[in-house]
Amino acid sequence: MDHYPVEIAGVHRELRLMEVAPGVRIAVLNILGDTELTQAAAQALASQLPSTADFLVTAEAKSIPLAYAMSVVSGLPYIVLRKSYKPYMGDALSAETLSITTNKPQMLYLDEKDRLAIQGKHVVLLDDVISTGSTLQGMRLIVQKAGAEVIAEAAIFTEGDRAKWSGVLSLGHLPVFISQS
Repeated sequence: MDHYPVEIAGVHRELRLMEVAPGVRIAVLNILGDTELTQAAAQALASQLPSTADFLVTAEAKSIPLAYAMSVVSGLPYIVLRKSYKPYMGDALSAETLSITTNKPQMLYLDEKDRLAIQGKHVVLLDDVISTGSTLQGMRLIVQKAGAEVIAEAAIFTEGDRAKWSGVLSLGHLPVFISQS
């Protein structure tokens, strides 16, 4: 099997399987450029958001279109945690993450203006796929350092150990494919 079929809010896609470690493959969801899927997922996820949410917070880069579309649907502003520091970001906060698809440590940065905006606010952490939880943990650390409260975590899919993600708002779950060699 080279692809894994999924249905997301009524939209069908065939996700390519990619080896991320010897004998371990995952179904890759890439919403960049897929407006139909992104809008359908945003509509479905936005309907699950707590009414007390003030902001959506996501990490650069693949989940940015989802955050934008959810912002349009929900009326909530969104903030993007960047993967590199730029001087205009001022007194930014940072945290390290390890994504399953990059397989190396990365940094996330919260711009000073965004840090001030979310202070004392209720935020929803948003990602396209939550697999190991490392990006989610990095996002959580940064927003907590900024004085915001995480009131929900949301993703199009969770992946891996389903029980680990029972508290995440999601539209589905992806298995991890392990070869029996």
